Amino acid sequence: MALRRIALAVALLALVTLPAHAQRYYDNGRNAPKRFEAPYDGQFSFVRLSYDRYPGWSYDYPDMEMNLMGILSQITTIKPNPKGRNILPMDDPAIFRYPIAYISEPGYWYPSEQAVTNLRAYIQKGGFLVVDDFHYENEWAVFEAAMLRVLPGAKISRLDVKHPIFNTFFQIPTLHVPYPGNLGQRGLFGEFYGIHQDNDPEKPLQVIIDYNMDIGDYMEYSGSGFYLVDPSNEAFKFMINYLIYGHTR
Repeated sequence: MALRRIALAVALLALVTLPAHAQRYYDNGRNAPKRFEAPYDGQFSFVRLSYDRYPGWSYDYPDMEMNLMGILSQITTIKPNPKGRNILPMDDPAIFRYPIAYISEPGYWYPSEQAVTNLRAYIQKGGFLVVDDFHYENEWAVFEAAMLRVLPGAKISRLDVKHPIFNTFFQIPTLHVPYPGNLGQRGLFGEFYGIHQDNDPEKPLQVIIDYNMDIGDYMEYSGSGFYLVDPSNEAFKFMINYLIYGHTR
């Protein structure tokens, strides 16, 4: 087991330091369509959720997805759909086709009542939500208000490195990972939160939250040399653990 994990870590390091092959078809996501579904082919894919009033939902698209699917196909038995760069509005019933959904920049997320109702049903029926890329107290306040509309009475708990989600595929040794770029260099480090089913920490997570962190940005630029290798590697490890946890919890 130890040798296997070492081999996987080495493979991950090698992959993320290769030149990036993804093209920015949508100007780094900012002009991405609000709805796109790749044809279903039985292979794994997940869905990015779009929302109104701010384009942050699209940031890092599609490079993040393309780089992530490449890593998944190399170091896990998951066979991802190479075209699985799905985007759906939060109020679209088609989100129920995907076991895992991703929200970017929830510090600018003001969901409609229809979106709130649809996302609540998605989570209650077993969908797993990954929330990423926001920082500072004002963005947390916006996110928390929206999240508590989706799941009234939910308890958002800070997680430590012993939680199963950080030990599902990779054993992540520390959660002390810097935010990408200048903010991280100035001392902003990630914090990780979750919402457990029935607010019971003994039950599975329904939502994983990356606060003061942007693992999507690390994955987007993983082959460019724009960010340091070590935190870029950790970003892939976090996301791969999230995906496997979301399928097996």
